[in-house]
Amino acid sequence: MYQDLSFMRIPLPEDVLKLKSFGDFEGAQKMIQHFLSKDIPQSLRKRLEIEEDIIRVMGNDEYPYTYEEALEIMSSHLKDFKEEELRYLKEISAADWIYIDGTVHFQRRFYENLIKTRPDLAARVMVQDVDDARANEQKQKLLNDNIKYMKEHGSRSVRIQIRATIKAKKEFEEVGRKVRVHLPVPKICQQVSNIKILASSPEIAYTAPENAPQRTVYFETELQPDQEFMVEYAYDYHVDYVELDPARAAAKQPDFCLEEQAPHIMFTPYLRELRDELAGDETNPVILARRFYDFVTTKVMYSYMREYFTIDCIPEYCAVNQKGDCGVQALLFITLCRMSGIPARWQSGLYATEFYTGCHDWAQFYVEPYGWVFADPSFGGSAWRSGNTERWNYYFGNLDIFRMPANSEIQMDFMPEKKWLRGDPIDNQRGEFEYEDHGLLYSQLEVNQELISMEEI
Repeated sequence: MYQDLSFMRIPLPEDVLKLKSFGDFEGAQKMIQHFLSKDIPQSLRKRLEIEEDIIRVMGNDEYPYTYEEALEIMSSHLKDFKEEELRYLKEISAADWIYIDGTVHFQRRFYENLIKTRPDLAARVMVQDVDDARANEQKQKLLNDNIKYMKEHGSRSVRIQIRATIKAKKEFEEVGRKVRVHLPVPKICQQVSNIKILASSPEIAYTAPENAPQRTVYFETELQPDQEFMVEYAYDYHVDYVELDPARAAAKQPDFCLEEQAPHIMFTPYLRELRDELAGDETNPVILARRFYDFVTTKVMYSYMREYFTIDCIPEYCAVNQKGDCGVQALLFITLCRMSGIPARWQSGLYATEFYTGCHDWAQFYVEPYGWVFADPSFGGSAWRSGNTERWNYYFGNLDIFRMPANSEIQMDFMPEKKWLRGDPIDNQRGEFEYEDHGLLYSQLEVNQELISMEEI
């Protein structure tokens, strides 16, 4: 990988942190260069080199809105919105912000996040889209109907077909230059079989093995005007219904998938304290995993995130701030499980339905005699907040059919490796795009995924 992210566990010099916290990104970069010009330990050098890229990403356009601009957005969209409300949302950490050159700037999706997570604000949107409201009802019905089907039949199998595209935005298009592009595709795993690549544009140069930890198809060509890179694929997807019974859990459990993985699966002092508080004297793996699931789903508020690359330790961030999106919540659950001797691992890719297809992350954990089972804390948390106890319970142990798993690990190299910093060095759901001398960030790309069909088998 371009950068070994495990060095993010190394602390930063105090003066770099001061400048970064104040939002003096230019000053922080100069301070980093000062340290790099000296004879310093290699581990600190590598940490500082990573921080150069983190600051560049943070200062790109992750936090574009000043306080005044954020207030204008809220006032123009919400009925009778007052300035003191924005101040309050900032004070309770509901609206994500940082300092840039000493002034408050809000994250690029702060408004969308507030509308998604706060029903009181959503009810005040002045131009209410009736179609969106109806579509949301249909989405909820889809999930509830899946649970009913799974409980009645014990399993479900579908054949899914998806089309994914990626292209550079016009202002970042460098026609005639050599480009290297990766697009995620399904991988063989517990739920997935019979994968077929149906079409592509241009021709695929390399397809990673079906068991690759982060599977992609790879394109290499000279960029044409307005060129879009596309892959269309199909796969069989099967899940079984399980009700986890603590009384059936074996006395001896396996010892795989229990290790730390710096910087984002780390048994930090705070996480050890949290684990001990939640676990108490309990040793049954089903009860322990359920306690961790309950904590994440009931205490952590769903929140859109800045790029994962800019966070030092994702599960600790989640546990301290008690907010995070699907992947942040999944990593906290995985880490707490591993700390307790419960094998746990990552899965991610797409959530795909007729109403929406986009990025999603979830977790697996292992309990004898059940084997690998699932946990989706963000779907579970959404159900809990809406009062849907049945769905909340379902996503502890089970998954729905609306998934495309492309990744079974975090922080893994592509095949072939990407030369420059990835838009997401942790995960891969949208794809990656680079020229010979630099890569593009997601703010510089247009990415789309579309469900073509889903048929019962």
